[in-house]
Amino acid sequence: MILNLLCGVALFMYGMALMGDGLKSVAGDKLESFLYRMTNTPVKGMLLGTAVTSVIQSSSATTVMVVGFVNSGMMKLFQAISVIMGANIGTSITGWILCLSYVGGSSGIAKIFSSATIAAVAAIAGMLLRMISKRSAKKHLGNILLGFAILMIGMQMMSAAVSPLRESKMFTEALTMFSNPILGILLGIGMTAILQSASASIGIIQALSVTGVLTFSTAFPVILGIGVGASCPVLISAIGANKNGQRSAFIYLIVNVVGMILWGIGFYAVNAFVHFPFMEEPIGPVMIAFVNSLVRIVTGVLLFPFIRALEKLVCMLIKDSPEDLEDQQDTADFDLLDERFLVSPALALSQCSRVIFGMAAKVRKNVGRSLNLIHEFSEKKYEKVQRKEDLIDKYESKLGAYLLALSKKELTSQQSRESAADLRVIGDLERIGDYASSIAHITNQLHEDNISFSEVGMRDLNIMIEAERDIVNSTMRAYQEYDLETAMKIKPFAAAISSLCEIVRARHIGRLGRGECSMQQGGGFNDLLACFDRIASHCVAISGLVRRAYQENPDYHVHSLKARELSEEEYQKYYDGFIEKYDVIMNADRPISMEAETVQ
Repeated sequence: MILNLLCGVALFMYGMALMGDGLKSVAGDKLESFLYRMTNTPVKGMLLGTAVTSVIQSSSATTVMVVGFVNSGMMKLFQAISVIMGANIGTSITGWILCLSYVGGSSGIAKIFSSATIAAVAAIAGMLLRMISKRSAKKHLGNILLGFAILMIGMQMMSAAVSPLRESKMFTEALTMFSNPILGILLGIGMTAILQSASASIGIIQALSVTGVLTFSTAFPVILGIGVGASCPVLISAIGANKNGQRSAFIYLIVNVVGMILWGIGFYAVNAFVHFPFMEEPIGPVMIAFVNSLVRIVTGVLLFPFIRALEKLVCMLIKDSPEDLEDQQDTADFDLLDERFLVSPALALSQCSRVIFGMAAKVRKNVGRSLNLIHEFSEKKYEKVQRKEDLIDKYESKLGAYLLALSKKELTSQQSRESAADLRVIGDLERIGDYASSIAHITNQLHEDNISFSEVGMRDLNIMIEAERDIVNSTMRAYQEYDLETAMKIKPFAAAISSLCEIVRARHIGRLGRGECSMQQGGGFNDLLACFDRIASHCVAISGLVRRAYQENPDYHVHSLKARELSEEEYQKYYDGFIEKYDVIMNADRPISMEAETVQ
């Protein structure tokens, strides 16, 4: 009996997972996109949370997704609370679907619509779609049908396994023990925490109710506990998340605990005076689904006006660390990209420029952090570089989506050029951020392998580090201040860095040949030089945008400089000056190319 029950639970949970995964695959990225975009009001968030959870059949999965969005900065905590409340309601839909497994009949039309027939038809249709269809969408639809069929069969197995218990006096006496509200709630919490699924716990209660010995007084406190137990996988998912991600997970627990307390106190207080006649009446699968939905809907409606209060409460319980406050300041730029500004393209472009300047500042600082790791590595500083790299990626995503939305508006030719230039510069900034992250990865690997460079090699590398820091600082200053004079020097500066990389690399190869350095050192050394060279190339691309801005819209009342290409004499003078500055002896016969390396 126990093995059959566990087998039914396993099939039920696998079927539910297969059906949910199939539904998510059919929806694709649109499901997640809707979840964090369509939550600008609490009502929309609650309805969306209900709808999404009804589709994927798991409030835990929806809430875990929300925790991820809040953790990544895509969604604010205030938005997340309403979605979580909706998810709590949406998960009760599963109980109603499970009621289909108890549809039966011995003849006629009742037999056609019996649970066995429905499961068989779904299984056959799902398998045919899996075997015959070539399109992935139809294969996913086949998974949905197969998952539904397996879910139904699992429910039937659970019901069949516990069916003999209706004749067991010991089982009946054991159930009466859980009519004690506290014990019943603890049973619901424990069972759901183990199964990691509120739907599975409701399914087991519905299967037990078929025996006819489960009463309302026994089932009700277990249903209250199930909601709290479902918080376990959500809380586990928040381990390692930032404070707002942890708060989102904790909100799910708070909503269910508050609902349990409100229902527990309210219902049993009224029952103490009224003495509900149905308390000792047998409860069936449909009534369990109804009570589960009622508890969750009423809890959501009662707590809905207190979303802001819940936000304050959870912020008090989980306080911000200095790092979290820094992250909040970092993402403050995103508030400038308000969709309401899109009706005024000039204002929207101005807002974009302010955000891009913020992105440029973050990139400059992160390049500096990654270069510092070469001299002094620490795990904490390494993790900060990666965390800031994620932030830079968010800048590109937010700005790219905003500029794409702006491009659909009526723009002047000048505004179109500005929008296109902004898209190019955020791409270059993001790539510089990627190379800063790569430098950090290389230094981390060198640290883990306990590899250090020779004194001569480190001296050459220090020259490159200083040059790299200077070109990034100069480029960001030229872009943020639209400093044409500085921008025109970036191209020969990058050419000098490229030449310096080749010289330093050649010296390192010579040391390898003489046995002064090992091959392990050589790999990391060359990888760092490659990152330096690529960062310089992207700096050239950014400086080019400044030069073109002056060429396309020269306002001589404001600017006294006119954008132009450097002459060969000027180029050579700047080039030689950079080489001399970083104290590296150049081969006088080495040809110098006027063409900067193109950015792929």
